[in-house]
Amino acid sequence: MLKAHDAVLSAREATLEIGGRKILDRISMDVRPGEIVTVIGPNGAGKSTLVRCMLGLQPLTSGRIIRRPGLRVGYVPQRFPLTPNVPLDVRRLLTLTIKAKDAEIEEALRETGIAHLTSASITRLSGGELQRALLARALLRKPELLVLDEPVQAVDFMGEARMYELISEIRKRHGCGILMVSHDLHMVMAESDHVICLNGHVCCEGAPTKVQQDPEFARLFGPSAARMIAAYTHHHDHDHESHDHHHHHHDHRH
Repeated sequence: MLKAHDAVLSAREATLEIGGRKILDRISMDVRPGEIVTVIGPNGAGKSTLVRCMLGLQPLTSGRIIRRPGLRVGYVPQRFPLTPNVPLDVRRLLTLTIKAKDAEIEEALRETGIAHLTSASITRLSGGELQRALLARALLRKPELLVLDEPVQAVDFMGEARMYELISEIRKRHGCGILMVSHDLHMVMAESDHVICLNGHVCCEGAPTKVQQDPEFARLFGPSAARMIAAYTHHHDHDHESHDHHHHHHDHRH
């Protein structure tokens, strides 16, 4: 059994069936303070569904989600529902659902690198700027857990690298746990502490260096992906070794 005592959010044997089809099959995972846990997997693997279940937005068929009592969560969903023709500037976007002091708003925008866009209309923002605004909005909740569902879609490659760096800085500065869904393998491997390969069930998991050597990983993403990532993560290895002892791996395959 995994130890959950220091986790902010855990899943135990989380299972979801819809119309007789298993979308999620007995998934167990933990997110700890100050740790970046990234869920990767092919389209239709159940990544966004898992996040919705972890957040309690989608009830499980069986298993359970354990969250630290009173846990403050900042959530950046994959698609933010924008109402067309409603004039909304960045500042207003941040305060739609939360009251915040001017100084806090400024700080969140400064931290995400878009202080200059406070009064910009959100319809004029680039994909990357909107993602940063949504990230700033999540930070206003002073989250102990930040949940990011594909934070870099609609961001160009350079912006993507900066976005992952920003996420890593936030983790260091705030000490919050981060649960992230991503499809971008090399960045994920560079910035995550723990990677979970999902395809309805957990195919493989562990530190990035462990996952990239797993035959299941090569099966899901192709051998060239594993080789490419090995080149990318090579210089990050030493950062991750220290995290390894946190994880009590269990093998759930039959």
